[in-house]
Amino acid sequence: MMKKFGLALCAAAALSSAPRAQPPAGYAADLGRSRLEFVGTQEGAPFKGTFHQFNAAVDFAPETPANARIDVQIDMKSVDTMDQDRDGTIRGADVFDVAHFPTAHYVTRSVTRTAAGYSAVGALTLHGVTKDVPIAFKFTPTTGGATLEGSAKLKRLDFGVGQGDWKRTDQIADEVNVAFALTLKPR
Repeated sequence: MMKKFGLALCAAAALSSAPRAQPPAGYAADLGRSRLEFVGTQEGAPFKGTFHQFNAAVDFAPETPANARIDVQIDMKSVDTMDQDRDGTIRGADVFDVAHFPTAHYVTRSVTRTAAGYSAVGALTLHGVTKDVPIAFKFTPTTGGATLEGSAKLKRLDFGVGQGDWKRTDQIADEVNVAFALTLKPR
């Protein structure tokens, strides 16, 4: 009986001294030092747009990516392509329709480690439509926070973005590239 009790104590001591996975650290994007951009193609020429207003909450620990969560809310009215006429059209009823769909929302469903960093699949709700969108990203701890940089590709017509003349892909390409570089601070 004493031998079994001693073995049980040794096993309990070994379990208590084994390294435990840290819960993901909670971060928020420092908006002044972060960017969220997209590149579209209009009549064969690329154009870049930036969203100036968004919130990003990130729960992430590099050793346990399966426990990670990335949650981004985007103010669609804050779109800026450096062209006032194009911005008016993009905000209008035929493209983003910000009067009816003022925000977009992305939240991860799963995160895995890859050879180049990490990969996530998340639900993007844009223009009232929700679809899964994969992203590739790198997470780098820094003094006092972290950075999260990555990209995604999506098809705008999957989300109903582009009506009337703007639905034609010979005018505006269907594929849109999204890039983000978030400077994260603890929350």
